[in-house]
Amino acid sequence: MRVESFLLESARRFPGKTALVAGAARLTYAHLARGAAAFAGELRRRGLERGERVVIFLQNSPETVIAVFGTLLAGGAFSVVNPGTKADKLSYILNHCTARVLVTEPRLAAVARKASNGIPMLVTPFEFPDTAMPEFRGIDQDVAMIVYTSGSTGSPKGVTMTHANVVAAATSITTYLESRAEDVVLSVLPLAFDYGLYQALMCAKAGATLVLEKSTFPAVLLEKLRSERVTGFPLVPTLAAVLLQMRQLEPGMFPGLRYITNTAAALPRAHIERLRELFPSARLSSMYGLTECKRCTYLPPEELERRPESVGIAIPGTEAYVVDEEGRRVAPGVTGELVIRGAHVMKGYWNDEAATARALRTGPYPWEKVLYTGDLFRTDGEGFLYFVGRKDDIIKTRGEKVSPKEVENVLYELPQVREAAVVGVPDAVLGSAIKAIVAAEPGLTERDVIRHCAARLEDFRVPTLVEFRPHLPKSENGKIARRELAAEAA
Repeated sequence: MRVESFLLESARRFPGKTALVAGAARLTYAHLARGAAAFAGELRRRGLERGERVVIFLQNSPETVIAVFGTLLAGGAFSVVNPGTKADKLSYILNHCTARVLVTEPRLAAVARKASNGIPMLVTPFEFPDTAMPEFRGIDQDVAMIVYTSGSTGSPKGVTMTHANVVAAATSITTYLESRAEDVVLSVLPLAFDYGLYQALMCAKAGATLVLEKSTFPAVLLEKLRSERVTGFPLVPTLAAVLLQMRQLEPGMFPGLRYITNTAAALPRAHIERLRELFPSARLSSMYGLTECKRCTYLPPEELERRPESVGIAIPGTEAYVVDEEGRRVAPGVTGELVIRGAHVMKGYWNDEAATARALRTGPYPWEKVLYTGDLFRTDGEGFLYFVGRKDDIIKTRGEKVSPKEVENVLYELPQVREAAVVGVPDAVLGSAIKAIVAAEPGLTERDVIRHCAARLEDFRVPTLVEFRPHLPKSENGKIARRELAAEAA
């Protein structure tokens, strides 16, 4: 099975159903499929060969979704790049994946031209003649997409996913979310972010409706939830934190909301409790994932009460386990590196054999590769997984190792705290001192923060420094940019 079949099958089953809402635009499945076919025809007229790369440099829009499916229909592989990307990084991506075509829009054309180095460009709005639906080209082991990581250290890496990888991930996720054609999913996530991209792919697979929204203003989102009768709402922690500050948001306002998902980083326990209170009809799925396999784990909603700090179990059809530095599985309660096994694991990093060899290693069987995530985890006695921290983020202080996430969860228990990040600051005596950087409502003091943490954490985990800011820096994907803050503190 190939990814473009998601759209083609839904267009066959639900031709007149609304597939996509974006601003004033409302596209049916038949319309979306015709647009993708026309785009594919244009790529073929321009000489796109099987497996060649098409870089899509657009805002969240119907044209982005059309370009994704159109590239696949033409037999190519796509890479969606965040519209905020600067010319030098875009140029690197274009050269690194040897792009055949660059797709952009008038607002971004100047940056695109500066970066393109003569690569042919397609600029929206698309005006292609109607084209008969192309026949499938290739097999499910062909590359479907390359997702470039944010590149917090060094150049961005191109995570390479085949059609089989994408289909496996989408099938697993839609299974545990119980996705259905009646769903209406509201997404403000960038389509360049795999969490956002998969909303489009999974909606097409289920025959559901995707509502793309550019604004993250809480009042706009609440209105969209109401007016579009949204049933599914994917969140990241920073967006959840903003929503939870809305005073007009009251319990039970959206009885039609069937599920809420979260990934990118684990939600603090306090935010989980508040979301469940405000959206009592919605099943909240706390999840963990990384680009190299899309999704790793999910916590069944019925387990939230018992273990709210857990990110759950392996997604259906996959395996997740924790190993020591020699690759041996560890006992419950012991911290080690999370390893992922399954058909959703990437094939490697594009044109980077060394990085691929570090991430993909021999698994239980000699013929397979498993993904070493670089993330530290532990399990409880029943096999549920708990995120401890990134290997590179662990702070060594007073001879102890401190996970920033553990301290941040305690900070979020303070109702005044909107955003929080914990970093290590060089200290001649301690090795590293613990620093909390907080965006909070007026009135909260450094003494309040330290006293609150001291009542809940061991001495060596308590911040000795507290800095207040109006807001914390974010990555392109909406995560708090802890590494940027750590670099500032170094």
